[in-house]
Amino acid sequence: MNRRTFLHDGSLLLLGAGLAGSPFAGLAAEESQRRVRIGLVTDLHYADKPPAGTRHYRETLTKFVEAAGEFQKTKPDFFVELGDFIDAAESVEAEKKYLATINNEFAALLGDKHYVLGNHCVTTLSKDEFLEGVGQSKPHYSFDAGGFHFVILDACYRTDGESYSRGNFKWTDTSIPDEKVDWLKADLKAATGKAVVFVHQRLDVKNEYGVKNADQVRQVLEESGKVLAVFQGHSHKNDLKDINCIHYCTLVVVVEGSGADNNGFSLMDMFDSGTIRLTGFRRQSSYDWK
Repeated sequence: MNRRTFLHDGSLLLLGAGLAGSPFAGLAAEESQRRVRIGLVTDLHYADKPPAGTRHYRETLTKFVEAAGEFQKTKPDFFVELGDFIDAAESVEAEKKYLATINNEFAALLGDKHYVLGNHCVTTLSKDEFLEGVGQSKPHYSFDAGGFHFVILDACYRTDGESYSRGNFKWTDTSIPDEKVDWLKADLKAATGKAVVFVHQRLDVKNEYGVKNADQVRQVLEESGKVLAVFQGHSHKNDLKDINCIHYCTLVVVVEGSGADNNGFSLMDMFDSGTIRLTGFRRQSSYDWK
C-alpha cells in the first residue's frame, strides 16, 4: 500500500487506533495537526452543447458528481473552483442557464464556495452577471481560515487595463492591473499567517497561458515572505514550477476527454507546520510539500 493509496482510500484510518509503531504513525500525528482542508476543481467548461475536439462539455455534470461524492466523504472546509466554470453560449440567456445548471451542483456542497474568474466565464457574460449568478460579491478578495490566509485573484483584464466583459478580449491578452497589484501587496503585508493564492491564468510562464505582468506579481508574492503556493488552471494540464521558494501548481481540468477516467479534482490539506498535501484524483497529480 503506497502513501497515496492510503491517503485516498483510507484517510480516516490516520486518526484511528492501533497505529503506534506502524509506518503510518508519523502521518497520524501530522493529521492531528491539520488545520484546513480545501476541495479544488478547475476548468469545468460546462455547456449544454456537443463535444468540440477533446472537450466534452455535457459530461462535466457527470464528472462533477464523482468529485462531489468524494468531497462529501472527506468534508473540506471550503471549495475553490479555479475558473472557466462555464463555456461560451450563443446568448446571455443561454449562458445564464449553463451557469445555473452547474452552480446548482457546486453550491450544494457543504462549506463555503469561492469562484475564480476565468476568461470563458466572461466570454458571453459580464463579470457582474457571472458573480450575481454564483452569489459572490467580488472577483478579487482575501479571507482567513485555519490560521492561513487565502487570496482570490482576478487576472481577467487586458494589458490596457480594461476589464474582460462579453468577449471584448483575446484570451492571450491577460494582465493584473497596477491598482490590483498594489491591493495584493497591501493585503499580504497585513496578513498574519502564511498565504496561498488562487488564480486562473498562470503566473509561472511567459507563453500564451501566462499573465503578461506575472514577473511584477511574483515579486509582490516573494517580497511578502508569506506565500507558500499558487494554484492555477487555464492550460488544462498538470504542471508544477518552484520559483524562489513558492510552488506554482497548475491543476488538470475536468472538461478534457470522455469518461470517468478523464476526470480530475483534488483535496488540499494544510498543517500547522506549513506542510501542504495535495491529494489528486483520476488524472490530477498528488504532491506533498514540507
